[in-house]
Amino acid sequence: MNDNVIITCAVTGAADTVSRSEHVPVTPEEIADSAIAAARAGAAVVHVHVRDPETGQGSRDVALYRETVRLIRAADVDVVLNLTAGMGGDLVIDDEDPLKPVDGTDLVNGLQRLPHVEELLPDICTLDCGSMNFGEGQQLYVSTPDMLRTGAARIQELGVKPEMEIFDTGHLWFATQLVEEGLIDPPPMFQLCMDVPYGAPADPLTLQAMVNRLPAGAVWAAFALGRKQMPWVAQAILLGGHVRVGLEDNLYLSRGVKATNEQLVERAVDLVGNLGSRVATAEDAREILGLRARA
Repeated sequence: MNDNVIITCAVTGAADTVSRSEHVPVTPEEIADSAIAAARAGAAVVHVHVRDPETGQGSRDVALYRETVRLIRAADVDVVLNLTAGMGGDLVIDDEDPLKPVDGTDLVNGLQRLPHVEELLPDICTLDCGSMNFGEGQQLYVSTPDMLRTGAARIQELGVKPEMEIFDTGHLWFATQLVEEGLIDPPPMFQLCMDVPYGAPADPLTLQAMVNRLPAGAVWAAFALGRKQMPWVAQAILLGGHVRVGLEDNLYLSRGVKATNEQLVERAVDLVGNLGSRVATAEDAREILGLRARA
C-alpha cells in the first residue's frame, strides 16, 4: 500500500469531449484556470494537453502551450507540470487504399512531437511507449521503437522526466527495455493506462500482473476511464502506486452529474484519506520522482 500518494489531474486531453461537457477546458486561459483549481484542491501534478480554441480539437501548437504554461507558472500555487508529448501519433487508414492520406491523420516523427517540451522545459513530459489500435474504425496510434528511442534520448538531454505511458503489456516490456538501455534516468516513472480500447482492460488481475513486471525502483501510477476512475484510485493505492483523475479520462462525478477537474481531485483526496494514506504535495512529488527543484 502507498502511504504518500501523488494525485495527477489530467485536465483536458485531446478526445472529442468538448461537446459532451461544458466543463472541459479549451482555451489556454480555461486550461490554466482548471489546472490551478485542481492544484489547489490537492493535485500535486497537472497533466496538460492544449486544444484549438476555434474547434476544440487537440493541438500541437507551441504558442498554445506557451500561453497555458505561462499562466500556470504565474499562479500562486506550487504544482508539478506534466505536458503531453503524445500528439502527432495519429494514423487513420483508408479501407480501400491504406496508403491514401485520410482526414484525422496527424503523424510526425519522435523529435517533431517535442518542440513545446524543448522550449518550455516542463518537469515531466509523456512518452507513449508503443503503437496500438485506438478504438473502433481505422485509427491507429503509432509510436515505433526507433521513434521512442529518439524521443527518450532527447528528453533525457533536456533534463525532463519522461512519464512512460503504458497502454498494454507489450508497451511495458519495451519501456523496461528503455530503462535497461540507459535512456531513462532513475527512478523510472510509469503510468499504467487501463481500459483504453484496445489496450489493457481495467481488470484488477491485469493491473497486478503489470505491477509485478515493473523494474526495481520504479515509481508508478495508474488510471482507468469513465465510472472506473475512482475505483482505480483505490486499486492503485492498495498496490503501492500513485493515481490520476481528471476530465481527460472521465466527465462525471456520479451518474448524470457532470464533474469539474477540481471536484474529481477533491473526490480522490477523500479516497486517499479514507484509505489512511497521505496526499503528497508538489514538493513531495519532486522528491519521489527525482525532479529538479522549482526555480
